[in-house]
Amino acid sequence: MKTRYVVQRKPLIVGLAGLTMLAALAAPHAAWSPLAPAAAQDSHGSSHSSGTHGSQNKGGQGQGKGKSSSGDASGSSSHGNSGSKSVESKVLHGSGDASAAADESSDRRGPKYGGGKASTGKPAGAGTKKGDLLGDLNVILRDANGIPILDQYGHVQPLDASGNLIPLTPEGDIVAGSEDLVVPVEFSRLSVSRSPSKVTDKAYDEAIAALNAATAITTDSSGRLVTTVDGVAKTIDSPLDNLALYEALMNNGYLPGFVPKDGVSLGSLSFLVDKSATNSDMLQAASFLAAASDKAGSINEDTVVYTDSILGVTGATPLVGADGKDYVDFSNVTYDRSATYTGTVTYLKSNGDGTYSTVTAPIIDAVFGGTTYTGTQLDAFTQAADDARAVIEYVHDNPLPAQ
Repeated sequence: MKTRYVVQRKPLIVGLAGLTMLAALAAPHAAWSPLAPAAAQDSHGSSHSSGTHGSQNKGGQGQGKGKSSSGDASGSSSHGNSGSKSVESKVLHGSGDASAAADESSDRRGPKYGGGKASTGKPAGAGTKKGDLLGDLNVILRDANGIPILDQYGHVQPLDASGNLIPLTPEGDIVAGSEDLVVPVEFSRLSVSRSPSKVTDKAYDEAIAALNAATAITTDSSGRLVTTVDGVAKTIDSPLDNLALYEALMNNGYLPGFVPKDGVSLGSLSFLVDKSATNSDMLQAASFLAAASDKAGSINEDTVVYTDSILGVTGATPLVGADGKDYVDFSNVTYDRSATYTGTVTYLKSNGDGTYSTVTAPIIDAVFGGTTYTGTQLDAFTQAADDARAVIEYVHDNPLPAQ
């Protein structure tokens, strides 16, 4: 029999009646942008990007992040060693562009591009075009923060589909005959991150306008923000809006420009305005990334690092890798699936004769097959993002029947 579901983080009882379906232009030296890191706002320094990695099989409904890694995707400045034939070029850009150096930790698997962004002292260009930054980004060896682990010659180390190192020459070239072993990273809907910065700036302004006009702000089951205006609740579900919110929250630790209306209590969402980067900010950012991604795909550490690199995300207090680039510091991130999704799912199960029966089950069982998860650092951030993506997919794939 075909079943249809409704998911929420908190307990929810759904009756048969009254059901509703859950369902970026400035020049290089132009005006302040809410999406750039807080430090950059003050110093007009360059924007940065961060990296991630991780490898778990997706399995059923978001039980794992899949395998892949990310690397330096930003093309604003050139860092890393090697010419057009180096692994850095082939793995990061596939065309001899040596602007990125990558690597990944021994216990992590991801695309072969290192990620991160070099500190050049240049301002973050709000109108920068990033359309060529997603070419041939592959899985590489990274550490727990997604920072590339370089070999003895200073080259990023590409990995094959099984997580094994692909042999390199001392010059950083892939040994002849092994070129086809590299694993490319899939971005799907997140490819929008390469749009000109003015596109995400515009999306951010729209999202903030919606939040500032709301008389109530909550979240849905996946962590997406829900605003209420004139008694009507609306989820901020636009992938572009969520990508812009992700960039701003990751770089600042709060949402610049967000000023709740008088009398609006944010409750557990107060971290969105407190200007202090916390674990709550990181996990909310993970939900934003999930909402910006392809719900039917998967999010892995490589996807995170490359996306951060393209967007210029380095966090409020970035880490500097051996490649000289800045990366997001995921050191204090912790995530517990069971503690996050504590509620139940109440759904309608078809009886096959046009009638339905009400069934209630824990979200952990319905969406994640009873599999729990606890982790730290980039692995935890990536899992949190993929779990939120899985919930979005679940709700989408199991709509309630029309009344």
